[in-house]
Amino acid sequence: MNIPKITLNDGHLIPSIGLGTYQIRGGQGIDQVLSAIQDGYRLLDTSTNYDSEGIVGEAIRRSGIPRSAFTVTSKLPGKYHHYDDALMSIQESLCRMGLSYFDLYLIHWPLPKRKLYVEAWKALITAQKLGLIRSVGVSNFEPEHLDHLVDKTGITPAVNQIEVHPFWIQERMLKANKERGIVTEAWSPLGRGNKVLQEPLIKKLADKYHKNIGQIVLRWHIERGVVPIPKSSNLLHQRSNLDVFDFKLTTAEVDAINGLTRTDGRIDDQDPNEYEEFD
Repeated sequence: MNIPKITLNDGHLIPSIGLGTYQIRGGQGIDQVLSAIQDGYRLLDTSTNYDSEGIVGEAIRRSGIPRSAFTVTSKLPGKYHHYDDALMSIQESLCRMGLSYFDLYLIHWPLPKRKLYVEAWKALITAQKLGLIRSVGVSNFEPEHLDHLVDKTGITPAVNQIEVHPFWIQERMLKANKERGIVTEAWSPLGRGNKVLQEPLIKKLADKYHKNIGQIVLRWHIERGVVPIPKSSNLLHQRSNLDVFDFKLTTAEVDAINGLTRTDGRIDDQDPNEYEEFD
């Protein structure tokens, strides 16, 4: 499958949709990721905190597809925000995955109360200079966090991965990222258990385009310039989630889905200014 690619601000390319691996673990997880690779996924998103780094690396090896064909992402946990700890964590993650470099590596949460995310960012920049990371980015960062990184280091993140779905459309953050030349990735792009997939509006669009509801939501992300990272261990869902490049939504339809947003739309009410990531 030929998945369109997006150019990051550092010149590197990433696929316009990826596979999330949260809660995909163990031997069964290897098979699930391998199946996704066989269906065409090349952007594989993991994290130290997901406990799935090892199975993603193993699936890549078993696939028989060259490492260079993949965009592999992982993330730095909060307990390793100190500079030396971050550098060691990156190296440990690479060893766990059996890889020599990450295509994209993110600070998982800013944890601003700890005031260490700039220190962590400097470690990512060092790791990039050492060839351990190709593109450096962040996750769940607010505009003031992004600007603080740039003010202190002169380096702008290539990606900001944030919660985005029709109940939490993040128009403010999409604009902030775009103004800074940062690509937005969406975690939980289908809403992770909320009632997004039961919305009559989206069902009506699915009927119109002869697609399923998930495909309509994923296409909505793509129309907005967002790279969705849907997580699924279901092989049929994995396959259908990729089948979103043969139709387009109109501007009015995108706007209508935007209208589903809610002031309390966050899945777990994880405010990046307040959220304290589990160690």
